[in-house]
Amino acid sequence: MAESGAHELQVSVVSADHEVWTGTASMVVAKTTEGEIGILPGHEPLLAILSAGEVRITTGSGSASVRANAEDGFLSVEHDTVTVVARNAALVQG
Repeated sequence: MAESGAHELQVSVVSADHEVWTGTASMVVAKTTEGEIGILPGHEPLLAILSAGEVRITTGSGSASVRANAEDGFLSVEHDTVTVVARNAALVQG
């Protein structure tokens, strides 16, 4: 359940050798081995294994988005902080 007053997520997407993207977001969607998952502020703690695919990050008021391809990694959610760690990750241009 979303907590009252929780309005944004702190998100980091990192690859094995560099930071891909860090910022605030209103939603994160990623593909896991169990299927696609959406993360909103107030989400319960979670640790999931990523499947190769796109991570979609909706920034700010939902008017902008960031997309990154990620493979072989995991996604962690705790206290409105989302961390995506992947062996390979890169921003999608365009």
